[in-house]
Amino acid sequence: MTARRGIIPIFIPHLGCGHDCVFCNQKRISGALRPASAQDVTREIEVGLARCRRPAQCAFYGGSFTAIPVSEQLTLLGAVQPYLSSGELESIRLSTRPDAIDIPTLERLRNHGVSVIELGAQSMDDDVLLKSGRGHSAQDTVRASALIKRAGFSLVLQIMTGLPGSDEARDMESAQRIIALAPDAVRIYPTVIIQDTPLYELWRQGKYTEHTVEDAVSVCAQILPMFERAGITVIRLGLNPTDELSGGSAAGGAYHPALGELVKSRVLLNRVREMLTGTEYGREMLASPKELRLLTAPSCVSQLIGQHRCNAQVLCSEFGFHSVNVTPLPKLGVGEIEFG
Repeated sequence: MTARRGIIPIFIPHLGCGHDCVFCNQKRISGALRPASAQDVTREIEVGLARCRRPAQCAFYGGSFTAIPVSEQLTLLGAVQPYLSSGELESIRLSTRPDAIDIPTLERLRNHGVSVIELGAQSMDDDVLLKSGRGHSAQDTVRASALIKRAGFSLVLQIMTGLPGSDEARDMESAQRIIALAPDAVRIYPTVIIQDTPLYELWRQGKYTEHTVEDAVSVCAQILPMFERAGITVIRLGLNPTDELSGGSAAGGAYHPALGELVKSRVLLNRVREMLTGTEYGREMLASPKELRLLTAPSCVSQLIGQHRCNAQVLCSEFGFHSVNVTPLPKLGVGEIEFG
């Protein structure tokens, strides 16, 4: 989705958030210190139009847009209308809560040029939602998703791994239930421990076990192929790096500027493991392991080798190969691997 259009993000941190989610501090995550005004919207659009791809789309992120007072919604949406009328913007996208969607709200959004609605589902496990302070249920996500799709909007669902009360099995079950809702796309956000949040205090008190980068890579490398097999685009994996997060606001958890690349690399490693143990030719190679020669798409060579050759080292350690050689083969598609 993002490859076809430019996105002009406008942050409204915490607006409409009637619940304090344990993991959330939108001002630190987004780097925005205050919600946007109509004047801010105009300024951000003007700046964005000067540098982004066309067709462009305005995006309200950071808060629960449809949970703020209707008059404020109309003010923010109204600031975008001149750019929709002129054709400089194609449409609007926004993020909100599953329990802040109903038919009148959807009619209002459609009338003001909204085409994409992102729902913060986060988990489809009610116990995890309760422990995370979300204030809504999994059924709210089911209901809202159905309404959004029935009304003709594109639906994006956000899911988090490693939330309080969750584990790998629950995260994968949530992913399966998200797939069943047939969204157009998803965002996967492994839990990061942000300073000045309830989760940060729980972690410091030893009441929350950190969802490490390795934990996130392990579970997301299983979840990502699930979405791909279902034909659902993953448009983001991991929090967008900011100076605030990289400067120390991310005190722990699964924060890494290249988390998505780490996950894709692990997916390829898992694929080679399956080829070695699940095919006759692979098992023959394991009978007398020497050099492992692999072919993959040119764009996947570095991912298959792994950061600092970590995948190559794992394959040598696990299967006894003396070395691993990866060669690009242009005819192969992204993610495809063959023995050399």
